[in-house]
Amino acid sequence: MSTSKPVVVYGASGYTGRLICEYLREFNLPFVAAGRDADRVQSVMDSLPGIETADYEVAGVEHTAAALTELFDGAKVVCNTVGPFADLGGEVVEACLASGCHYVDTTGEQNWILSSREDFGERFAEAGLLLSAGIAQMYTSGEIAANICLETQGVDTLDILVLWKGAPTTASTETIFTNLLSEAYFLEQNAYVAWPPPQGYEVSVPGQHATALTLPWGGTSHPAWFKDDPRVANVKVLGGVFDRALMEGVVQIAQMVEEKIKPLPADQQGPALAEVAATMKADMPPRENQRVNTSIDSVYATGPLGNVHCVLRGASNYKQTGLLQAYAARCLTLGVTRAVGFGSACQAFGHRELLGVLQSFGLSGKPAVTSSSV
Repeated sequence: MSTSKPVVVYGASGYTGRLICEYLREFNLPFVAAGRDADRVQSVMDSLPGIETADYEVAGVEHTAAALTELFDGAKVVCNTVGPFADLGGEVVEACLASGCHYVDTTGEQNWILSSREDFGERFAEAGLLLSAGIAQMYTSGEIAANICLETQGVDTLDILVLWKGAPTTASTETIFTNLLSEAYFLEQNAYVAWPPPQGYEVSVPGQHATALTLPWGGTSHPAWFKDDPRVANVKVLGGVFDRALMEGVVQIAQMVEEKIKPLPADQQGPALAEVAATMKADMPPRENQRVNTSIDSVYATGPLGNVHCVLRGASNYKQTGLLQAYAARCLTLGVTRAVGFGSACQAFGHRELLGVLQSFGLSGKPAVTSSSV
């Protein structure tokens, strides 16, 4: 089948996918809610508040490049939430390229971001299409704060912290485990450098006396986005959730994987990790509460001529992700983008514009910026 709808949400039955659909409704954007099980997608859509006022259709599709290409035919943008992306993203990107669609996803898998840039970035640029991996609160809001810091001259080093309150979804849990087997990198003098063996990092949290336990979180998207940015030489990112017990468990699992699973032959690592992951399957979290599910992005930017600190507080990080995805789709359906080929949300749509849309929906506060420069 082909479609007359401009947007396809692939993975619409998942926690984040359904939120994207809700915000597409807010923007009056027609869409296809797609997934491998059409009945499941329809059941989820039937439960969304106010969805009867949206212009949408439901589609079931096999996860093959050929079937996805047929589904995407006629659309302009695909919002992909189906992961792990390193395992499942290739078919979706190939189908977008074949059908002439922009591609955006919610990934936190640095290995997928790096490989998608290398394998598809130039091809998307030649086609005049955007390939933007990682449009999600845990990455884009930190990128917004980093770009606010970079408005100050004389800084070239980004120290980024991302924290949020809530429970990881099934997809987020899968991403955590996928990241454990791949190398994580930070940026040092515009070169990728591997993080040392897994360990927890204590960080100061703006606005509170207690510290938080964090991890490099697979390296995140930011080193890839700022690679070759003439303003930036160094990027390090730490992140996690405020729940210390959960983070202590993740650190222990990461260390176990390093010591016991990574030494195994390559063909045995995946199955061994899957056994561990099976014991920690996440349930569908409850709908977010903006008074409870908060987020903090803190960025220190330093350099020879100055330093600046930006703190960005938000609410409901999964809602933020759904809104960012829907806004990206809105811009792309209107032909509004500053980048083609591989590009981040801020590079494609502008960091102040993205902050503005988050604030207009009550999901982000005003940035708190302090600086000292020569």
